[in-house]
Amino acid sequence: MTESAEFQLYPAIDLSDGRAVRLRYGDYGQMTVYGDDPVAVARRWRDEGAGWLHVVDLDGAKEGHPMHLPLIGRMVEAAGLSVQVGGGIRDGESLRALFSLGVARCVLGTAALENPVWMKEVLAEYGERIVVGLDARDGKVAVRGWLQNTGVAAVELGRRLKEWGARRALFTDIRRDGAMAGPNGRAAAELAEETGLLVIASGGVRHLGDIQRLYALRHRGVAGAVAGRALYTGDLSLKEATAWLRSGPTDHEMEDEWDEPSPAEDGSEGVRYGGEGGRVC
Repeated sequence: MTESAEFQLYPAIDLSDGRAVRLRYGDYGQMTVYGDDPVAVARRWRDEGAGWLHVVDLDGAKEGHPMHLPLIGRMVEAAGLSVQVGGGIRDGESLRALFSLGVARCVLGTAALENPVWMKEVLAEYGERIVVGLDARDGKVAVRGWLQNTGVAAVELGRRLKEWGARRALFTDIRRDGAMAGPNGRAAAELAEETGLLVIASGGVRHLGDIQRLYALRHRGVAGAVAGRALYTGDLSLKEATAWLRSGPTDHEMEDEWDEPSPAEDGSEGVRYGGEGGRVC
């Protein structure tokens, strides 16, 4: 049974070499630097109305363990917000280190496939403080910072994680991430319905209209959206979006627009269904 969701907007801060960056299509070779001071970026999103931050340690995702712990600690302290962190969290030591910094939630992806016994233990111990990352390309889960594809369908892994006690998943459409191609709301909603997980949609958000359309999918289990590049380019105003969400808007009946996801900007067909999750593995 699909759980109706409260909806949260998560401004993203991706970290690489101590800077705030964004990637295009999850490609480390297509990186844009948006700031040399991620702490200042965290304060900016707080001042514009954010209730949560979504922080991704890109270097940690590649290396297999968090690489920006002191910086993340400063961001948590400076922003004073609830912070959700992913990137290279594959053992208990990394998880405890992040929680000790005041991080509210940690996102785990690679561990679900590579260390299922530990994943079950973590979900039993930390409950809702764990978000599962379902990152996929062409319907199949990608791990280790999206650098390694697997043959496992996102919906299959999502069902397994739900059985283990997960409640919330981060779903990123890799072909839309950083591409300003529009979010894959249909896939996010279907993933929620097929697995019973509350799904945070990530990848492709362009403007307020995309947030409004995702918000209208709350009754299908879509629990929020991660916004990145559009915030940095100014195409999406965080202040305007958070004000709209706080106003208690009525649902926009726009679900028919999700019937066929639009192609990604690179000409690929993007994702029909099967899942794409957040780069947190």
